[in-house]
Amino acid sequence: MLIEIDAKGESLLGMSPEEFLRDYWQKRPLLIRNAWPNIQPPIEPEDLAGLACEEMALSRLISHDPATDEWNVETGPFPEEKFPDMPDHDWTLLVQDVDKWDGDVAAMRDCFDFLPRWRIDDIMISFAATGGNVGAHVDHYDVFLIQTYGERNWQIDASESMGQGKPNLAFRNDVDIKLLQEFKATHDWILNPGDMLYLPPEVPHHGVAVNPCLTYSLGMRAPSQADLISDFADDIASRLEEDQRYVDPDLHAAKDPFEIDGESIERVRVAMKSLFDQDPASFANWFGRFITTYRNPGEIAPMDEQPTVKAIDVALQGGLELSRHPWSSMAWREDGDEAVVFFNGEEIRVSPEEARQLCATSVWNRSNWKALQNKGRDAIATLYARGQYALTEP
Repeated sequence: MLIEIDAKGESLLGMSPEEFLRDYWQKRPLLIRNAWPNIQPPIEPEDLAGLACEEMALSRLISHDPATDEWNVETGPFPEEKFPDMPDHDWTLLVQDVDKWDGDVAAMRDCFDFLPRWRIDDIMISFAATGGNVGAHVDHYDVFLIQTYGERNWQIDASESMGQGKPNLAFRNDVDIKLLQEFKATHDWILNPGDMLYLPPEVPHHGVAVNPCLTYSLGMRAPSQADLISDFADDIASRLEEDQRYVDPDLHAAKDPFEIDGESIERVRVAMKSLFDQDPASFANWFGRFITTYRNPGEIAPMDEQPTVKAIDVALQGGLELSRHPWSSMAWREDGDEAVVFFNGEEIRVSPEEARQLCATSVWNRSNWKALQNKGRDAIATLYARGQYALTEP
């Protein structure tokens, strides 16, 4: 099975999405040369540095001294005078969620519509000075690494997908970031602008800037079992009444007052049956709310008053547009004849067709607003009131 192909600018993956998902997705790495021909990065290094100075941006600055193998990690926001004084080697600036800040970066997600949108977490951008890197490490999620500017040397350990055994994933304990104790590369490439490297979860990799470069990293959202169970239990607990408790009306005299016997454990199991006996619809709705809850440093603020459909209609007819908040996350599922639209941990019911329109449309203007039925317009008014949209100039 090939691990390097040339897309020749003809397609993003160099193959059909079906082939990629069958042969590579969560199975083996793939280097795709010329996946993005003639790419022009929407964000330049100076833009990224400016974003790292913003209060709400999630940014890190990682420096490495090759002589001593010492690592230094700083978190933003950074003062504007920070970057002009940085050396020309051995440091990396990483900014997460750049797709929430820049519309052109966000548009890159549309090229990955063969994947469920709710699986895409964010697009992180890293600028590295010559020699800059973040050490050999693994990610616990799928990631597409897109080279947009400059050159980066990527080394990966694909031994597991090649049937050569699982690599050692133990971390060093002498640094503030999770770096691998051991790293043995099976493949070594120089990525040029337009090249893209796909890595399944837990593939060790190490990228070093050959010269000043920008790398865009589209990462998947892969919640841990601990996160899923914790949130699910919290969701159920929030809906239980205070008087729903552990009970033991069949209690017998204790043989040993300190023993937790089998009958007691069974009563605990009965008391917790709500955790295990959720109907499929309730379970699905919980997951929809969970997976659309965006982990951001702020919140989308709802409006004080519910806007009327007529007021929105007047604003759109006057030339304004309703633009979706960049932190808004939407998904939907069918539920009988209806559909449930999930947005940032909340839900609203509409028809399946309206659900598709709501999730797929980021800007509402005079034209597409007119095509909506009354229930769809009511839904948008509700979403607008919840802060999912804002009136903007075209």
